[in-house]
Amino acid sequence: MMIAARHQSFPLVIVFAVVCVLSAMALIYTKHESRKLFIELEGLTHDRDELNIEWGQLQIEQSTWATHARIEQVATDDLSLVRPRPTDIFVIERQ
Repeated sequence: MMIAARHQSFPLVIVFAVVCVLSAMALIYTKHESRKLFIELEGLTHDRDELNIEWGQLQIEQSTWATHARIEQVATDDLSLVRPRPTDIFVIERQ
């Protein structure tokens, strides 16, 4: 009777062993994927931070290039423009 009970539980033990192995493999796979995704996230976060720094630098550069003093300097030095005299300015009124 004892031998019959062992023979009946043997397939059940094999099923449990297969389930445990599959479960362990699934756990290993999900851990591996999680680590890969975390590494990718860290890389993207680093890229984002670098782009934010560059964006800030470009905004500062743009504000520097767009100042009135800079525009006037380029107009006088590079384009040889001069500020008109008050007698050369005419105001036209709309009717």
